Amino acid sequence: MTARIRRYIAEKAPATPCLIMDLDVVEQKYEELRRALPFATIYYAMKANPAPEILQLLSGLGSSFDAASIYEIRDVLMNGASPERVSFGNTIKKKADIAAAYELGVRLFAFDSECELDKLAEAAPGARVFCRIVMTGEGSDWPLGRKFGCEAEMARDLLIAARDKGLEPYGVSFHVGSQQRDVGQWDLAVGRTAMLFTELSERGINLRMVNVGGGFPARYTTDAPETEDHAEAIMAALTKHFGNHLPEVVVEPGRSMVGDAGMIHSEVVLVSHKSYDDDERWVYLDIGKFGGLAETMDEAIKYRISTSRDGGPTSRVILAGPTCDEVDVMYRKTPYELPVDLRPGDKVDFMSAGAYTSTYCSVGFNGLPPLRTVFA
Repeated sequence: MTARIRRYIAEKAPATPCLIMDLDVVEQKYEELRRALPFATIYYAMKANPAPEILQLLSGLGSSFDAASIYEIRDVLMNGASPERVSFGNTIKKKADIAAAYELGVRLFAFDSECELDKLAEAAPGARVFCRIVMTGEGSDWPLGRKFGCEAEMARDLLIAARDKGLEPYGVSFHVGSQQRDVGQWDLAVGRTAMLFTELSERGINLRMVNVGGGFPARYTTDAPETEDHAEAIMAALTKHFGNHLPEVVVEPGRSMVGDAGMIHSEVVLVSHKSYDDDERWVYLDIGKFGGLAETMDEAIKYRISTSRDGGPTSRVILAGPTCDEVDVMYRKTPYELPVDLRPGDKVDFMSAGAYTSTYCSVGFNGLPPLRTVFA
């Protein structure tokens, strides 16, 4: 909890649940990444937290933006960005949305399939396109699986087809997995990318850009390499596989940019046991999976937690949300311990919760409103 957030809670006593953001931390994280990767262009992944205050701040700092929908594109253009600083990075787009983005001036698009390429050729003629290759996400807390990307052999053929369809084959992208803890994954991904550059150069296509995606860490309960460690691994991989002919480099931070800048302030609703001889203590909060903590699915992301009763004896708890849904349990297997005298009305805070919370929350499930965001 930053001093600014602590002061905000003391002075405002905000109703729970709410996400409290500290913009000073967002700026610090942006500058930290810019120092660590001075040769790269930063495209903030808006899906992590698209609050207008964050977009305005980052736009003023010179950031570019990775947008996942036409709605995000419109939002960021309204909050200070110019279209040449926007990438339509989702590989799953409606043709109408591609056309709308193109009309707004966006000229950089991602794809990973022949069908998507055909839509781009028709709706965004002459645009720069980059093909995403699939990675396993091994070593990450939130792997992305095979929903996005294609195998390198297919990417090669698609980029050739992009040229033949009047588009500009611009580069290759990948994502090593969110909250990546194995910096060796960068070498594997960049190596595959460099091979594609070579194969396409032999076919008369000179790619210009490598988009290394995200994967940089926020501070949860499990240790992860620092941003500087990831940056060193990226630079080493690029030098190893591209030598002195380094391509343009794009990086798409989301979690690392805003995660540590936010804290979810919540309240205990109920503390209970399921039988007289049951030593399992259930703690129900006014926020759960559907209220913004979706990344607790499979207990993948493990937030640091503090309470208003910290300092006394603790015991093991099961943490659950308030909704009438059996899956709304955040942590059952992970050994969280909270104060034994925790009572309804006490406050429970989730640290480093600024990313993928306000945007994941449901709208109206059980009649509950979406997670409110405030700025300290």
